[in-house]
Amino acid sequence: MLFRRTAIDAVAYELAPRRVSSAHLEERLNGALVRMRLPPKPIELLTGIAERGFWEPGTRVHEVATRAARKAIEQSGVDPGKIGLLVNTSVCKDYLEPSMASLVHGDLSLPATCRNLDIANACLGFINGIEFAGQMIDAGVVDHALVVDGESAGEIVDTTIRRLHEPQSTSQDFWDNFATLTLGSAAVAMVLSRSDLTRSTHRVNGSVAMADTANNRLCLGTSERMVTDSTRLLKAGVALARSTWTRASSEIPNWSQSNIDHYVCHQVGKAHMAAICQALEIDQSRCHLTYPNFGNVGPAAVPLTLALAADAGRVREGDHVALMGIGSGLNVAMMSLTW
Repeated sequence: MLFRRTAIDAVAYELAPRRVSSAHLEERLNGALVRMRLPPKPIELLTGIAERGFWEPGTRVHEVATRAARKAIEQSGVDPGKIGLLVNTSVCKDYLEPSMASLVHGDLSLPATCRNLDIANACLGFINGIEFAGQMIDAGVVDHALVVDGESAGEIVDTTIRRLHEPQSTSQDFWDNFATLTLGSAAVAMVLSRSDLTRSTHRVNGSVAMADTANNRLCLGTSERMVTDSTRLLKAGVALARSTWTRASSEIPNWSQSNIDHYVCHQVGKAHMAAICQALEIDQSRCHLTYPNFGNVGPAAVPLTLALAADAGRVREGDHVALMGIGSGLNVAMMSLTW
């Protein structure tokens, strides 16, 4: 899929204020780890995640998504009354219904003519949200769009730790739930506009996606539990990423290691990053790493990493940026931007 006139006006984020170290989680797990005869400090050692953020208790996901959205709108300079589409891509939800998008839409007092809906696709949701918004802009349906995401991990991590302390929990239960202990919280929002209506130089060039849904049960999550076969998920995800890279090389202009300046990847931990970089022959120094300080923040990871890399001066005007992610399901998406 190629885009002709979709621009990114602004990307903004809201960071969770409670900083929680992996060492603190390991201290809370200590009794269970001893009983299960597991290493005393496995989280940071195996994942490279030193800390992550959690929201204050009682914080609603739509509230933090709204705060990020307000920042993005302000930075973009776009009149909120002219936003024609709001897409929410959060995995976390405050309610089964109404949609998260409608809650954010209402909190922002966006116009009645602004379409609003949720797009859910595990950790790829935000990239899919950009794709959908870009299609609507390119087709002339809307001039401006807003994509938002809010993720909250504190409650599921707390519930998992309590469950692992139950006498019947085994070492296999620990490894099945290990991926939950990598999760963090964040909110992010992006304003996109028709390119002739913005002064921004940031352009969405194209995207591709591929699926391997024969592996759709390697990560199963609810609001209280996430069970993951991490080894098989990584192996299947890397294999699908190779196929997706090949497709991107044939369908997206200038998609090659020599033409891409920066890689902005969904990040789970150090083993995941190392495996992806090795499989795709990517120089890891071209990847802006956020997992050590934020953990796995789901679909918020890609836009948050992009925004933090831009804030740090790593991604500069004119750079070719590759957005990439693997989502449980199993799906892989890759997107080309000119910054």
